[in-house]
Amino acid sequence: MNLRRHLKSLKTAVGVEESPAQISKERSSPAKLLLLGYLSYVVAGWIVLSLPISQAQPLGSLDTLFTAVSAVSTTGLTSIDTGASYTLIGQVAILLMFQLGGIGYMTVSSFAFLSVSDRLNQTQEQTARTAYSLPNWLSSKLFIRSVVLFTLGCEAAGALALFLLLRDAGDPAPIWSAIFHAVSAFCTAGFSLNAESFVPYADDVGINLVLSILSILGAMGFIVVADVMRRIGGNARHFGFTTKIIVRTTLLLLLIGTVLIFLAEPMLDTVAPADRLLIAFFQAMTASTTVGFNTIDISGIGNATAMVLMVLMLIGASPAGTGGGIKTTSFAAMLALAHSTLKGRDAVMFFGRKMLPAQVQAAATTFISYIGMLCVALFFLSLTEHGVRFEIVAFEAVSAIGTVGLSMGLTDELSVLGKLIIILLMFAGRLGILTFGLALTVPDDGEETKGDNELAL
Repeated sequence: MNLRRHLKSLKTAVGVEESPAQISKERSSPAKLLLLGYLSYVVAGWIVLSLPISQAQPLGSLDTLFTAVSAVSTTGLTSIDTGASYTLIGQVAILLMFQLGGIGYMTVSSFAFLSVSDRLNQTQEQTARTAYSLPNWLSSKLFIRSVVLFTLGCEAAGALALFLLLRDAGDPAPIWSAIFHAVSAFCTAGFSLNAESFVPYADDVGINLVLSILSILGAMGFIVVADVMRRIGGNARHFGFTTKIIVRTTLLLLLIGTVLIFLAEPMLDTVAPADRLLIAFFQAMTASTTVGFNTIDISGIGNATAMVLMVLMLIGASPAGTGGGIKTTSFAAMLALAHSTLKGRDAVMFFGRKMLPAQVQAAATTFISYIGMLCVALFFLSLTEHGVRFEIVAFEAVSAIGTVGLSMGLTDELSVLGKLIIILLMFAGRLGILTFGLALTVPDDGEETKGDNELAL
């Protein structure tokens, strides 16, 4: 089955039903709208960051474009020092970009539309479901309202907590720093006003805890939030299947990553056990949520830790969240496929439930698409960044396509072509590889697989 037919299966899997006469239009239009929407954010941000009032020092056009794409894609890779290179106006512009990029294109406009109307129009409905891979049971109206209110609530609470902690820690501008980093954490953007990210606060339990909670809440996704609200409101007796998978997979990845980094990282050999555990957890958290903050020098980590972080970055966050990556549900579905194959089962069983073929196809296509695009990018980066060790190039590429923002020190040394490749990876990673591919193609006609889907991928 070719990629276009896989993309048809993906759309069926997220619960959008279409008539045969509208298949091509309804499948390609929302993806194209999302691509153009995020592209408009990038262009607007690039223009603002190029203005003299936004720059603390003269900056090149490519570096400002790199920053704009990184902000809109909520990646956090930067070829220049954000805190030193941009004025307050520039920093506010960056914050607005990763805020809009984090909650998703059309979310704000749709929320405003719902303030005066009781329902979304057809285009808004289709775009919301394409952007967030919403399952059948989840109302897009409830979802969008939950996204905005939950986001603002978490960021406000996080900013207040960070203000108190940063003030006590001696931050020279605790109010702005708290606001900027709270939004950056929840949107899993990874942008920091500190040249060393949060390395100076590696042993500060309070700051580590607040950043971790914000990042995990953003990365686990708004599907979980909407599901919890349904449960609290008495509209559901049990949590949805997607929510159960997201929570279990997220916690498992955090546990495994923390243990492996705790045991394998040579930089932590002389650190006290309690601080070592905190640092190991934060690095596992920052990779799996794709937030991109760090409390140790990533350029000095061992190969084993780099491998663990790359795997976590590639898997990434959860659907309908602020993070990137293959997504925890797609990863879990691939594990279920492998387990069922080894057991000799004809059907793929997932926690006692039978998966639709469209779900398996969607997960497999997502995985193959990410790996395929990553391999192509690595080939060209190996040519443009000759002389750089392959593991450093690979780490940079995985971080970009997963919209993470961790770097082993290559970002500010990238060539012009290298920066353009990373820009493409960041943008495609935020849009979603399948959505990115769908936006650039027109699906062919073919038979569809109808059925209800309980798992968002």
